[in-house]
Amino acid sequence: MESVLVSACLQGVPCRFDGRAKGSAEMTAAIGARRPVAFCPEVSAGLPTPRRPAEIVGGDGHDVLDGRARVVDDTGSDVTEAFLDGARRALEAARRTGCTEALLMARSPSCGRGTVHDGTFTGELRAGDGVTAALLERNGITVRPAPGA
Repeated sequence: MESVLVSACLQGVPCRFDGRAKGSAEMTAAIGARRPVAFCPEVSAGLPTPRRPAEIVGGDGHDVLDGRARVVDDTGSDVTEAFLDGARRALEAARRTGCTEALLMARSPSCGRGTVHDGTFTGELRAGDGVTAALLERNGITVRPAPGA
């Protein structure tokens, strides 16, 4: 059976920064007959649940991977290394389970695909990808924002 990497919060795991989960009927339909591989990059890297909200400052996940941007929480603490570690762990999980596609949480500094928060903690968005989405994409895994997320 084909596998798909899925943000764990979208599979009912209460691991979002606010300690909640976020599933949807649209998500279940998008997974279809595939086996979901639920994964949370932040939790895998040792960040707690709940945790301070974090955003990418100075670019997007591709810029973080290239050392041009950082991930900081709303107190100004730099959490870039945890986000990079979580992204590497997500890639390992995808490879280990044969995932060629990922359905990830929208707007997240890890999982966002196409749009992420702009680093000002004001709710504003900008075009770009999260750190995990960027790393998966660079390694040939098709990344899609989860429907209904």
